[in-house]
Amino acid sequence: MFFAILIASVGLNVNSTAVIIGAMLISPLMAPIVGVGYGAAISDLKLMRSSASTLIGFTLVSLLTSIVYFSLSPLDEPSSEMMARTSPNLWDVLIAAFGGAAGMVAVTRRSFTNIAPGVAIATALMPPLCTVGFGIAHLRWDMAAGAFYLFLINSIFIASATLVVGRILRLPKQQELSERTVKLHRWVITACLMAVLVPSIWQGYRFVQHEYFRSAANVAGNCAVRPFQLFGAKSIR
Repeated sequence: MFFAILIASVGLNVNSTAVIIGAMLISPLMAPIVGVGYGAAISDLKLMRSSASTLIGFTLVSLLTSIVYFSLSPLDEPSSEMMARTSPNLWDVLIAAFGGAAGMVAVTRRSFTNIAPGVAIATALMPPLCTVGFGIAHLRWDMAAGAFYLFLINSIFIASATLVVGRILRLPKQQELSERTVKLHRWVITACLMAVLVPSIWQGYRFVQHEYFRSAANVAGNCAVRPFQLFGAKSIR
């Protein structure tokens, strides 16, 4: 985990996509997230708790390592790879949900599959944490907040998709939970999903409006340039 976060931090610092992808494949962050969803699907409270504690530990190690690296690095300007992870929206939710579902399919298959590496690359858990470290190290709280929100989106919806697929597959439960515990889990899961989903819908709406505006501006610009081009051509003749 320590070396994975260093590789990801260097890749983000020098704006190298290939290095960032390599760090995604090394990072073990995906395992505890899937473990939380898998434990919820089979009603294994011990697995859920151990996976959650592992995820929290990995997250803290990642943040501390990236903060130290970016505090020492002479490159203090945010790269385009960093900025790309500071404005998550609804599309990031969809990627995380589909990625989590694919990861659960990979977990439940007996034969070897290369789905897990693809899920790790698509959902991108490590780069957002490194970007949070950069934001904290350089007091760029807007970057840190946006990147951490992306990390929350990926973590929560990967775990939720894992839970849903596990329930669809009707995996055998490890223990029977009380009705009170089941209701509490449902309430917590619903609250987490809504807290993350609602802002992403608003950000998705703003993203669509921005794209519409940019498209309209391009069309208007082309229409304005065309008469001048025709006038110039006549003048040359």
